[in-house]
Amino acid sequence: MTDDNLGEGDAIIATGTLGDHGIALLSFREGYGFDSVVKSDIAPLNGLVEDILKVGGAVSMKDPTRGGLANAVNEWSTKSKIGIEVVENSIPINEAVKNACEMLGLDPLTIGNEGKMIVGVVKEREEEVLRAIRAHPYGRNAAIIGHATSKYHGVVLITEVGGKRILEPPVGDPVPRIC
Repeated sequence: MTDDNLGEGDAIIATGTLGDHGIALLSFREGYGFDSVVKSDIAPLNGLVEDILKVGGAVSMKDPTRGGLANAVNEWSTKSKIGIEVVENSIPINEAVKNACEMLGLDPLTIGNEGKMIVGVVKEREEEVLRAIRAHPYGRNAAIIGHATSKYHGVVLITEVGGKRILEPPVGDPVPRIC
């Protein structure tokens, strides 16, 4: 499965909460003390991928490691030559990760992950694939976070208040060398 095959209307599914690994690692390295609340998300995803492929409809998969979700969806958009609309309220992020990022001035969408992936799925199968992901232990918090669309070039984030902003890839990695 490649990361350049998104098409019009394809759903973007995050397999779980984002930013956990990067914040857990940053907390451990810098001694911030978040580690009692934030745990790394590192996990083998081969079983989850197998479950997704059994359902069918997946067209593309990507790991949001370096640069987090922001980097991954921007790479996807560029490689697939299609825009992506992401809905901020749909992105699963643990409250502890949100709080840590707010305290440190970091964007949780740019924090790396180790045990999560984003999956592009044809619109007709998005709910079925989402159910299969949620049935897996590593996908309980999965969510449809957006769709591929030709109405944009690049990635547009629909904000919590209904506005739109361009979701740029990060300039650097706020938590370098997380793996």
